[in-house]
Amino acid sequence: MSDSYVEGNFLGLPESGDGVDVVVLPLPYELTTSYGHGTADGPAACILASAQVELFDSDLYEDLPAGASIFTAPAWQGEGPHLKAQLDELGTYLSPWCGGDVFPLALGGEHGILPPFMWALKQHPAIAGDLGALTVVQIDAHADLRAELDGEPFSHACAAARSLDMGIGRLLQVGIRAYSKQEAEWIANDDRITTFFARDTQSPSKGAEAWKAWLDELSNLSGPVHLTIDIDGLDGSLVPATGTPVPGGLSFWQAIETIQAVFAAPNATVISADVNEIATHEHSPITEFTAAMLATKVIASHLKSKHEGRFHQESRSKETERSGLACTYFTQQHGASSQ
Repeated sequence: MSDSYVEGNFLGLPESGDGVDVVVLPLPYELTTSYGHGTADGPAACILASAQVELFDSDLYEDLPAGASIFTAPAWQGEGPHLKAQLDELGTYLSPWCGGDVFPLALGGEHGILPPFMWALKQHPAIAGDLGALTVVQIDAHADLRAELDGEPFSHACAAARSLDMGIGRLLQVGIRAYSKQEAEWIANDDRITTFFARDTQSPSKGAEAWKAWLDELSNLSGPVHLTIDIDGLDGSLVPATGTPVPGGLSFWQAIETIQAVFAAPNATVISADVNEIATHEHSPITEFTAAMLATKVIASHLKSKHEGRFHQESRSKETERSGLACTYFTQQHGASSQ
């Protein structure tokens, strides 16, 4: 815990006021959850739990913020009358933080936050309007490649599918162990998708070999990368309050190794990240605390990559109140989304 704890700030850290290096963006979005509920409360619970996370990072070998300024933005407030309007509001909220002068880390909220994040990243200098340059690395129990769920193409179960529709160049998945036949066929037939199934990486007999192959895949990443961590990618015992906990997932240390490997890839630059499907349970804080530890490792790994020259900040803005592009992409899409 920070010696000068500030309530409402991630890790309880005070803000320096002399610039923003990392912005934590709480997205309490929950409109399409299909099993357990509570992701709207997840970001606030994660921030509260983060006050108990140790600030020392063994890779940085110093305490956070390690000379950086970490700003916790006011939480997104959804006011739109239906799902697509709220997706547009998410895109508008994220837009000011995706210009390359700061590292944005979103806390969700259901995984439906991913397509608005992709929209906002189009303005990033490393993307320059072409999402085909972007690789998304996804930790998840679910493939999220459904055409629709309960008639809704922008369901949390379709987040990766809609991101591919928007034009991302490559999708790397790990932890996947709950998916449909349609999703299995898409994975098998789309060269943009590389999936490491949990049945392989967690196998008692061949798991070590599959896990090494995953880490090798990450070391060969190139270009801009977005890291999306659905916490149900971890074993359900670590995140029991998440909306759809699934047994047989990644261990905590496998998730940490994945974060480290993505940020350490010599030819890649991680430009943004999110930790999503956070929820809380009144009898145990382990879910939100696990999420807070993962988010903390993302920040520490980003700062390490910056120190080592793999992240080049476009400028160091002092602005914490910003305006960006207004998103209308989602309301212009056809199909369902009338909730």
